Amino acid sequence: MQNKLREIDHKLIKLLAERISVLSELKPLSIQEQISEYTSLLSQHGVPDFVWENIVTACVATLDSADTSLDSLEPRRITVVGGRGAMGQFFTSQLSVAGHDVSILEKDDWDYAGRLLGEAELVLVCVPTEFTADVIRKLSKYLAPTSALADITSIKTSIVQIMLEYHSGPVMGLHPMFGPTTKSFLSQKIVVCPGREDNAFQWFLDLIKMKGGKLIACTPEEHDQIMIGIQAIRHFCTFSLGVFMAEAGIDIGRTLEFSSPIYRLEIDIVSRLFAQDSSLYVDILLASEDRRKTIGWLTSTYNRLGDLVARKDKATLIKEFEVTHSVFREEAARAMKESNYIIDALSTFLAAIEVEQRSITNSDN
Repeated sequence: MQNKLREIDHKLIKLLAERISVLSELKPLSIQEQISEYTSLLSQHGVPDFVWENIVTACVATLDSADTSLDSLEPRRITVVGGRGAMGQFFTSQLSVAGHDVSILEKDDWDYAGRLLGEAELVLVCVPTEFTADVIRKLSKYLAPTSALADITSIKTSIVQIMLEYHSGPVMGLHPMFGPTTKSFLSQKIVVCPGREDNAFQWFLDLIKMKGGKLIACTPEEHDQIMIGIQAIRHFCTFSLGVFMAEAGIDIGRTLEFSSPIYRLEIDIVSRLFAQDSSLYVDILLASEDRRKTIGWLTSTYNRLGDLVARKDKATLIKEFEVTHSVFREEAARAMKESNYIIDALSTFLAAIEVEQRSITNSDN
């Protein structure tokens, strides 16, 4: 039976590759048209709609990554500083798979810095934010004038300035808006802050786009301002909720037995934060005075709303809701569509896990 399953899987993989290839050559139907076209056929064969929907969506998404174009790229000599760290490993892997000659410089490798840095066409600094400035100062004396220097920290204004000050060659600030558990660049966003001689980085930016990544260009100052909302506020909200639930003694596992998928997603986000490096997230919260002031403003908002709840001021709470609704109204349709898809996908995943667990239990018995 296992061999029969493998045989079917091999056929499916070949057919999916063929389907993706045909899609890449045609102007395809919309996702919804591709899904609805075979509704009756799916029901005839007992295939749930969500299975076909996931296949169609995944095939279309794959078109956003043009790995077939990578063969034409010229191999480059690259050194990833901090290449054995979480994000360093990601970039080392992606660049190596693309055919580039990637070296790693870690804290015990400075005896070889002359070779690792002096011969590199790109030096990518992937160390924790608290060490980035010192590392840039230290490595700068080994760089060739033509070496391109970039970093991936979440703070851009001060770091880009330091790179410009200590290196006379090409400089660029990058900020990947994803974590190290990401498997590819597909649909992932990277903020690009130009510094000097941007053309020296074009091959690297092209590689990211070819692999499906999305590049957002802005000044270092705009980046740092926007990150107050994207990182500092969001992480503080998640951090605060986790601390409260822990202090309140809430049985997380038990609540999940009662929960809807949307609550489970919320708990997943909280749990995900506390499963990672505490220093990283605290540094994000404390990184600038603007971030600290904004978090203080947020806590004032919590206090104001909490006071309204304590006083059972229904009318004012409704007014707060309606005023805020007007701000988010334009995003409502997109948010509902995306979140509904996430909820459906999570429900499918959970159902599959339950089937797998029952199968394991039955086999043990």
